[in-house]
Amino acid sequence: MCAGSAARRLPVEVPLWQLDRSNRRRVVVSGTKLPAVPRRRAESVLSALGVSAADERRYQQVLPLSGARLSSVANALGIAEDEVVEALAGLIERGIVVVDRDRVTVLRAEQILSQAIARQSDAAFKVRERLDDLARAVPLLTAARVRPAAGELENLGSLDGEVSTGGNVLTLLTALIEGTRGDLLFLRPDTWTVPRESAISRVVGRAVAAGRRARAVYPARALHEAPEALHARIEEGEEVRLIDDLPTRMMVIAGTHAILPEPLGYADEPRLLVRQGALVDALTLLFELYWERSAPVDDMSGPRGSERTFLLRQLHAGAKDVQIARTMGLSLRTVRRRIAELMIELGADTRFQAGAEAARRGWL
Repeated sequence: MCAGSAARRLPVEVPLWQLDRSNRRRVVVSGTKLPAVPRRRAESVLSALGVSAADERRYQQVLPLSGARLSSVANALGIAEDEVVEALAGLIERGIVVVDRDRVTVLRAEQILSQAIARQSDAAFKVRERLDDLARAVPLLTAARVRPAAGELENLGSLDGEVSTGGNVLTLLTALIEGTRGDLLFLRPDTWTVPRESAISRVVGRAVAAGRRARAVYPARALHEAPEALHARIEEGEEVRLIDDLPTRMMVIAGTHAILPEPLGYADEPRLLVRQGALVDALTLLFELYWERSAPVDDMSGPRGSERTFLLRQLHAGAKDVQIARTMGLSLRTVRRRIAELMIELGADTRFQAGAEAARRGWL
């Protein structure tokens, strides 16, 4: 190698690839800093990927040798066996050539292009997610800056409520429920996963026994993921309904308090406790919208009855089988079997007829 080439050699060794999880021999070669070259016009798959003309010539030389041993590749290239990796460094770095122990594998053009498209697709998806996050942050930034200047408003006060963390959540909720007298409203997307669920169920049961009304909306998948929790709530006197899905946990207590995560979601804390009248009223209206859109669950002696009602509502809304399966937490095969059974039960030949007959029977 000439002195000029040696001067361009990097001072450290650069790994060109990492073999699979079997921890086979890891080849490391010294990298070289290549001079900038103008971008090639795309005349082949490799040139479209930015592979240099020299590396593409090497690729054409070794492509027929895919699967051969290092020694065979070295003979074909007219170089020593320990020089093969460095000679193919540009192709190895791009994953076009893989050296596994003493075997050399060369990807075909369609494999190279497929992998390149997959990588670009993944990268584009990640960029889109990142841009979506940034876009959602813009209103927050704007809201934080748009504040009244001193003297622009009179009687400027604070909202009634607080964001908090810590404390015994069960004790706090029990005290809040037992210290009020109005109805209890719940959005419960996943609360059956919370350890305190059974204890809260008993607290709600005591409130209902005292004459209060408790209503809760669950996602449809609760029929299959948490039938015991629904059983317990219904036995305690809670009115239960099902909907496709819910975006957040929420509790409205007696029309005077509302509790929800900050930010919205399924977390326990930070939690936002609101007492401000207009906000509590707005959250109550939000609950009522979900309540009106949801399907009632009268009893759990036969979950299939509730499932049937929800399935009919989904069909009536024109939902596709895949969407119904995802919403109800069932396999696609199970959904299609249940629809077929339902049509037989109703004596219907089409989904439209099934919907009409279900409405005639008062099932919807």
